[in-house]
Amino acid sequence: MRSPTTTTLLRALHTAVKMPALPPQRKPIVISGPSGVGKGTLYNLLFERNPDTFVLSVSHTTRGPRPGEQDGEHYHFVTKDAFLALKEQGGFVESAQFGDNLYGTSKQTIEEQGAKGKIVVLDIEMEGVKQIKATGFPARYVFIAPPSEEVLEKRLRGRGTDKEESILKRLAQAKLELEFAKTPGVHDKIIVNNDLEEAYKELVDFVYAPEA
Repeated sequence: MRSPTTTTLLRALHTAVKMPALPPQRKPIVISGPSGVGKGTLYNLLFERNPDTFVLSVSHTTRGPRPGEQDGEHYHFVTKDAFLALKEQGGFVESAQFGDNLYGTSKQTIEEQGAKGKIVVLDIEMEGVKQIKATGFPARYVFIAPPSEEVLEKRLRGRGTDKEESILKRLAQAKLELEFAKTPGVHDKIIVNNDLEEAYKELVDFVYAPEA
């Protein structure tokens, strides 16, 4: 049995540890960065530690679902005709083709998720960022950068999941993305992911910053 002093202290700590209020700025957050930089790890921490505040945008795709994937949860699985029709109507803030499959982030999906009272987070690659910026869509842009290209290469090779050709392609793409990130006004915040917790704190400080 706990002593009254210990019980009182635990209750006080429980009361003090509250989920933070919603961020002052409610715009969607576009997070980008080269493959292997750890952006997914960072925003998943954001979801894990703030489960009622943030949600990852669900993209549309023309590819079929893989084992375990659920429509509306992992992707919105649609036909190519339906995808192209929505694109023709201006329904996507960004879209891309990889192989024979089309992918896109729809305006309606972002609006529906935002209407649930959560801040929408979008994981977008460089060309998608360019498209979203060109539409004037209201969002905040965060770029996750590696400490150096050498560190990024070490991380990619350390995963042990990619062939040499794939690693070289990812590194070449990373050079383009890092150069693009230097363009003034493209991103609102650049975070160097050298230490995960420090990078996470930078992300949280940016997300919860007062509106300018």
